[in-house]
Amino acid sequence: MGEAKAEEKQPVKRRRGAARERILDAAARRFYADGVAATGIDTITAEAGVAKMSLYNNFDSKADLVRAYLEARHEEWLGLYRRRLADAQGPADAVLAVFDAYADHADFAYEHGFRGCGLLNAAAELPTGHEGRTVVRHHKEQVESLLAGHLRELLPGQEEKARVTAEHLAFLLEGAIVRAGLEGDGARMRSARDLAASLLDTL
Repeated sequence: MGEAKAEEKQPVKRRRGAARERILDAAARRFYADGVAATGIDTITAEAGVAKMSLYNNFDSKADLVRAYLEARHEEWLGLYRRRLADAQGPADAVLAVFDAYADHADFAYEHGFRGCGLLNAAAELPTGHEGRTVVRHHKEQVESLLAGHLRELLPGQEEKARVTAEHLAFLLEGAIVRAGLEGDGARMRSARDLAASLLDTL
């Protein structure tokens, strides 16, 4: 009897999981293209093809949906980075894998073109104290930490130089992605990668 009930519940659970993904995908498209503040719940549910109650069955609030969207973008970037890292031939290539992952993100086929880092765009709209801003800050801190880790391998025994260089490269990366977003393509990301490679050659 217990097993039969468990089997009956599985399709419902799968449907809920599918609805959550549709909602999150729709939110990702609309938040990136139109902005967080300009995108209402009705717009998201209409695009996802679900009832409003379905959204609230999966997310506590719009703020919760925004946080989930930002976490998903972070995981998406990590996936791109890990794929690039798998081909790295040493710590210098591993540093450049971070830049390549951002360039790969810029090359996605966005509905209204590339508008820069979706995480930063969202953070700029969110008020101080919003948990979404914490997600974005943690993402940027993790990126800089990844750079620092690869640089420590490249510069053994030079902890401070690795830290300062990681900060330098993080600033280069952020400046490039802002300019790339304004210009609507990934050319600045590729230029930043070339600059980073030149800097690494001098270490």
